Amino acid sequence: MNTYEPHILIVDDEPHICESLKILLQRQGYRITTALSGKEAVQLLTDKGFDLLLLDMVLPDLSGYHILDYVTSTHTDLLTIVITGNASIESAVTALRKGAYDYLKKPFEYEELLKRVGNALQQKKLAVEKKIISTKLMHSEERYQYLVQHSPDIIYLLSMGGTFTFVNRTIKTLLGFSPEALSGRPFIDIVHQDDQERALSFLARLSAEADEPVTIQLKLKLYEDNKRFKVFEITHAPLAGMFEDVHETPQGISGIARDITYRKQLEEQLIQAKKMEALGALASGIAHDFNNVLMGIMGYTSLMLAEIDVAHPHYEKLRSIEQHVRSGAHLTRSLLNFARGKTGDIKALNINDLLDRTAHMFGRTKKELTIIRSFDPQLRAVAVDVGQMEQVFLNLYLNAWQAMPDGGTLRLETKNKVLAGGTAEAHQLPAGQYVAITISDTGIGMDETVAQRIFEPFFTTKESQQGTGLGLASVYSIIKNHNGSISVSSRKGQGTSFTILLPATDFPIDAEEAPVGVLLPGTETVLLVDDEQELLDVGIELLEAMGYTAIAARSGAEALQRYENSGASIDIVIADLIMPEMNGEQLCAEIRRRNPGAKILLSSGYSIEGETAATLSCVCNGFIQKPFAITELSQKLREILDGDKKAAPQSCVA
Repeated sequence: MNTYEPHILIVDDEPHICESLKILLQRQGYRITTALSGKEAVQLLTDKGFDLLLLDMVLPDLSGYHILDYVTSTHTDLLTIVITGNASIESAVTALRKGAYDYLKKPFEYEELLKRVGNALQQKKLAVEKKIISTKLMHSEERYQYLVQHSPDIIYLLSMGGTFTFVNRTIKTLLGFSPEALSGRPFIDIVHQDDQERALSFLARLSAEADEPVTIQLKLKLYEDNKRFKVFEITHAPLAGMFEDVHETPQGISGIARDITYRKQLEEQLIQAKKMEALGALASGIAHDFNNVLMGIMGYTSLMLAEIDVAHPHYEKLRSIEQHVRSGAHLTRSLLNFARGKTGDIKALNINDLLDRTAHMFGRTKKELTIIRSFDPQLRAVAVDVGQMEQVFLNLYLNAWQAMPDGGTLRLETKNKVLAGGTAEAHQLPAGQYVAITISDTGIGMDETVAQRIFEPFFTTKESQQGTGLGLASVYSIIKNHNGSISVSSRKGQGTSFTILLPATDFPIDAEEAPVGVLLPGTETVLLVDDEQELLDVGIELLEAMGYTAIAARSGAEALQRYENSGASIDIVIADLIMPEMNGEQLCAEIRRRNPGAKILLSSGYSIEGETAATLSCVCNGFIQKPFAITELSQKLREILDGDKKAAPQSCVA
């Protein structure tokens, strides 16, 4: 309930008039204060607040005009009704000009006084309400401006012609454009050239439909940089029925542009991760099958080497085949490690030797290339995964060859390099000793845009049949995993150079593994289990060439049956790890259940590590990775058959 009583000040030098007006107005619910002089009135006006002033113009100390001037200068919200006994038109006009709201001439009717007072207070109330509304509107505008100008999104208004009529300051923060400079300019001016056609269709669609908000993702360019951009989710809505248009025709377009560049990057990374996950699964399957193929080649090559003398004209050729098979197996392991984000066995070596060997291998089939070597003879050692570095070099050779379809020069350079201070920071590497490897070609080169993306997974400039976009991505990943860096320098039509920096090491260079070992024969009975007939055939020949009696089985079920039928005559079981229905691990468990002392050697085209290796050690006596040479198999068999290894305890069997 509103209990507010308007406060009225009555100023008159006649006490009986003040008292009678006070009684009259109090009956109407007003709160009344009286003053009998001008000075008293001024003091009361200074000390208290009033809603209305009833002012007699003739006072003994101060004139009514003096008090009126004081009120209009210091109490702008206070309304004044002037009361005078000898009012003329001129005096009334003067009073009104000085700020009086109304005037009354003595004598007056009480009804007239109440009417004038009521009107004045109503006007006062309206003025107060207007001021409150204006203040609220001003605060609302300030809040609106604050929210709009501090929004993380770009907020703007466009004319129906698509030109900016307003844009907040966020556009300066996100894109570098000045809001003032964009006023009157077309929206299309800030759209990246890749998306301008889509943006024009987007604006036309809104103009045609003009009833519902529409959303699109667009690339908006950075100020004074047509190549760089950010991705925005943009929502446009028509400004219909606003302002003074009662027919609800569009007055313009409101727009909100949200920067989703980071979100898009995360989405692309997630997609990339899924691709790499799929690639890892695919790589595992390919590695298994490819190693089985290599096993056949390695097996028959080993048999031929075992049957001919070192002086035979084909002996070195067969040794070369064996070395190529080993390189193929290295590359397969590298592919698996890349897909899994891991490195393999790290060895200290002179990178000159690896560059020379891989270049020699590559050059045999690319006679149109001239390969020039410029190696530092005092080159420091580096610690690398040999298989992965072979993959790096072969990928770079292949890219160089593809860039020189009519032939050209492939140049390989190495040198020691010291990185310190700014040079190290430029390469994003710690300061220290490095080995620099540069692989250059005289091919077609590339522009800056391609060079900036050359190491991105699945990015390729080749036709779909010629490349996947994974080669240089794997190169980049491998070098980074070796705590090194790789950079590219290229110009269109002027060739390309890749420079690799690898940390130098003080570890002694590891000796090369001898590919040929001693062949150790045997006379025991071996049960060979594999689901691929070709591998069974070569395996049987390898075993018989070493003097063993070999029994073949193409499945786990067949192997169990042969094992049970043979009694105690089978001395060792060689089983493939990956087989349908019953795999090698399950077969091991079944054989051990029947004979806890059984000796078992597992083999696979897959590599095993970590938990898998620990698990297999519980159900078998050893593991041999395909492809393997006859000497490796002979040594593994003698190690198990002649060694002190016992069957695994039952608690270890899954």
